[in-house]
Amino acid sequence: MKRYTAPKKRRRWWLLVIPALLIAALIPFLPQRYYTAEELGITEVHSEFDADGDGLADDQDLVWGARAYIATDPHYASKYYAGGYPDDGLGVCTDVIWQAFRSAGYELKDLVDADIQENRDAYPFIPTPDGNIDFRRVSTLDTFFRRHAQVLTCSLENPEDWQGGDIVIFGDRDHIAICSDRRNRDGIPFIIHHGNPIEDAVERNQMHRMEVTGHFRWVG
Repeated sequence: MKRYTAPKKRRRWWLLVIPALLIAALIPFLPQRYYTAEELGITEVHSEFDADGDGLADDQDLVWGARAYIATDPHYASKYYAGGYPDDGLGVCTDVIWQAFRSAGYELKDLVDADIQENRDAYPFIPTPDGNIDFRRVSTLDTFFRRHAQVLTCSLENPEDWQGGDIVIFGDRDHIAICSDRRNRDGIPFIIHHGNPIEDAVERNQMHRMEVTGHFRWVG
């Protein structure tokens, strides 16, 4: 008599894997719960300066300006522009910064260009200044802010050390972002940034995604 062999069950692991991959791909785009400093009992610190005279402190303008810029949905692409400013709906992480500063009443390009020209030794990595691109490099902005902004802790241990409008450098001058006035449940600010071609420009709970190596506060 022929021995009965039960039919093999088809492996249906892929029925679980595919949805999991889809969910993982959608996570960066899902809404995130955020908290205000007031809700968390965190003291907000505002700048005493209001460069554009609109009634909002500089730090508030920086947040508003960064948020307004990413709302234009710029797509990530690194290009060189005559005149320096992107005019085609494309951009990189540094464009969030100068756009935010412009909304606060500062032309960051002019400030950076002048500092490079007057202090060449402070920028040894720029052999020949180029106003069309220097202000859009993270290394340049890191140096500029270390010279002209308040340098703060890189530790995330105390949320009150971090305020909306603060500027953050990540990695080996790999990335730059602006702190939001929105926070996660632990009190750490969301960041407003343009990180990569997949996510485009976002305001999200992503401070922990890379090592923080620079933390600055603009004081006018």
